[in-house]
Amino acid sequence: DSLKELGCEHDIVMTLSFVQLAVIPKLKITDKGLVDVENQRFVDLFT
Repeated sequence: DSLKELGCEHDIVMTLSFVQLAVIPKLKITDKGLVDVENQRFVDLFT
């Protein structure tokens, strides 16, 4: 509710849950970081 008061219309928890679904073929969020599934490599977020 606090995020809605600030103007955020997206449910962040649901968004992150959706990204982790097995049906999303390109990228996965793991406990080790963001993974490019097709190339089987970690994605560097800061370059």
